[in-house]
Amino acid sequence: MKGLKNKVAIVTGGLGDLGYASAQRLIEEGCRVAVFDLKPDTAGKAQAIGAKSYAVDISNESQVREACAGVAATLGDAAILVNSAAFFVFKSVDATVEDWQKITSVNIMGTSLMAKHVVPQMKKLGGGSIVNLSSVSGFVGQANFATYNATKFAIRGLTKCWAQDLAPSGIRVNTLCPGYIYTSAFTNSCKALGLDLEEENRRASAMHLLNRQGRPEEVAAAVAFLASDESSFMTGSDLVVDGGYLAK
Repeated sequence: MKGLKNKVAIVTGGLGDLGYASAQRLIEEGCRVAVFDLKPDTAGKAQAIGAKSYAVDISNESQVREACAGVAATLGDAAILVNSAAFFVFKSVDATVEDWQKITSVNIMGTSLMAKHVVPQMKKLGGGSIVNLSSVSGFVGQANFATYNATKFAIRGLTKCWAQDLAPSGIRVNTLCPGYIYTSAFTNSCKALGLDLEEENRRASAMHLLNRQGRPEEVAAAVAFLASDESSFMTGSDLVVDGGYLAK
């Protein structure tokens, strides 16, 4: 990908499957990468791929401010922000105030706080790229997914507003919308709910024209594209990587 070598990138949710794959791909493309995750990297996953790890609750502004400043001081000002972190609550009208506070504090406010504290670094560089991860759930209604889908619709809205606000500063903002991706979050949720993993994988696969779930590295490839100069004429856009989910 053009224009990624020696760029500093921050990836939130960087120890999760999608964030980690994205961090790894950006490093392969020559970026210097910091991964932010709620959990400390006790297993050394970030170090294993050459990334720097920060334990950050992105819903806490003081932690975000401190971590972003730390990245600038150690790696340099960030030209790329990948907002991959997400909290999962799947409820409908039964959602409690606490449910809404938990999911919006990360998926909406956390995403916004990251942009707030990285954009000044991008402006110093004369430009940058923000990649916000939404989902196919940000396009359609799904039964008992109201809490989650609401935040994914909101992320697409934030992208379109920020694209207008930040274009004069040379900062592009795009949304990446994956379909169902085979991750540990999928397998763990099946186990927690007592569901048969193979059966649930077949059910999820059948929702896509390609008749399978996606792989984290396929999402990571799209992240690298949106972060790079290859997408230099894209801003305010939704890039759907869904195996034909929305086409059915």
